Amino acid sequence: MMVIRSGDSLNDIELDLIVEAIWRRYQYDFRDYSRASLLRRLERAQAHFGVAHLSGLLDVILHDSASLPVLIGFLTIQVSDMFRDPEYFRMIRETVIPHLATWPTIKVWIAGCANGEEFYSLAILFREAGLEDRTMFYCTDISRPALAKAEAGIFDIERIAGFSRNYREAGGKGSLSDYYTANSNVARFDPALRRRAVFADHNLASDAVFSEVQLVSSRNVLIYFDRALQDRALGLFAQSLPPGGFLGLGSKETVAFSAETECFSDFAPAEKIWRRTTHHVQEAAFAE
Repeated sequence: MMVIRSGDSLNDIELDLIVEAIWRRYQYDFRDYSRASLLRRLERAQAHFGVAHLSGLLDVILHDSASLPVLIGFLTIQVSDMFRDPEYFRMIRETVIPHLATWPTIKVWIAGCANGEEFYSLAILFREAGLEDRTMFYCTDISRPALAKAEAGIFDIERIAGFSRNYREAGGKGSLSDYYTANSNVARFDPALRRRAVFADHNLASDAVFSEVQLVSSRNVLIYFDRALQDRALGLFAQSLPPGGFLGLGSKETVAFSAETECFSDFAPAEKIWRRTTHHVQEAAFAE
């Protein structure tokens, strides 16, 4: 429930009203996101929509549903790189995948997949490990336009040099150009990489666990949540993972000091990878 405190600034009051309106009108829950981060993004949205005050966004939210995807784009971060933080992907390649290979089938949840850079990075790793046909990828995000971009697998050609450098530093076995076709403007990644991928809308703030998976990779998502929402998301990840499953987070994220700390043990702490313990296994209601 929204609580407006005595003495709040106008920005605080407007922010509360906006996130409450988004939740009640569209069921997108930003109420436990970092307030400082939300305020910065809403100020950019204010400039985009040309309204004089933050409260002017309320009219947009309540009376122009077609504007919602644009607004969600401002409220979520959709910028990443393929093989971002190459040491993370090298660790996945060299130490996590050999463990995952012991399962007869493998499910990977990329929570907050943005425009797909992380999905294609992992799909390439699993192909190079010979596990492509045994692996299912669940790519989820709150932003439907981002999911559409991820499913299309098209990136500006100017970004490919950086992607390729990261791929090599992550231990790539060939050339990244083996996985895309290019023209003067864009690179289109091999559609076969998406053959065993599902792209779906999922909100860590309000949705439930949907499947058991052996690897959750959710990088640079928790840093935009407050502590309560971080605990909720980590709880979903813990419920999704069987004992021995793996959780990968972003370089500034951790399970330490969270309500779910005892559910995980260190695996590669420098690379922000944890392993699900046998403690505190919770019952999860999986979708059919």
